[in-house]
Amino acid sequence: MAKFFNSIEDRHTEFIEKQYLFFVASAPLSAGGHVNLSPKGSDSFRILSPHKVAYMDIIGSGNETSAHLLENGRITFMFCAFDGPPNILRLYGRGYTVLPDHKEWDDLSAQFKLVLATRQIIVADIDMVQTSCGFSVPYYSYEGERDQAEKWALNKGEDGLEAYKAEKNRISLDGLPTAMF
Repeated sequence: MAKFFNSIEDRHTEFIEKQYLFFVASAPLSAGGHVNLSPKGSDSFRILSPHKVAYMDIIGSGNETSAHLLENGRITFMFCAFDGPPNILRLYGRGYTVLPDHKEWDDLSAQFKLVLATRQIIVADIDMVQTSCGFSVPYYSYEGERDQAEKWALNKGEDGLEAYKAEKNRISLDGLPTAMF
């Protein structure tokens, strides 16, 4: 049932733009390392071209994706239809982290509505797109965005957020450095 494509086609873009939630997966090279799988939302994903995507990443309890990308670049995105016709779409590629002092920051950040907790932008060059049936994905309805991350960031303030990143976002679970430091 799976179909493979060399690039993001218009119909894939239409599907992706309707989704409120997507998942990002990355992993270290070490066989004993931890695979990371993170849900993302908040209108944070952009298709930049048929072979390039980016998402605005906010501060979290870890920074696994950045560490894995720095080590090996591998990244996968997954979108699932939770309403309408069943569908799963995966984007496979190689990614990198863009920080505010990076030459690409100004152009990329203009694509998003940045928030106080914006940590970085993850960019990926996509080399394969896969769709599959999604027949067993249940129906769910979208009720809205959560505001806890925004409240948390406002409570921390800029200095508190920098301290938090220094404490929690320097290395991965497996001891790999992130692009932040």
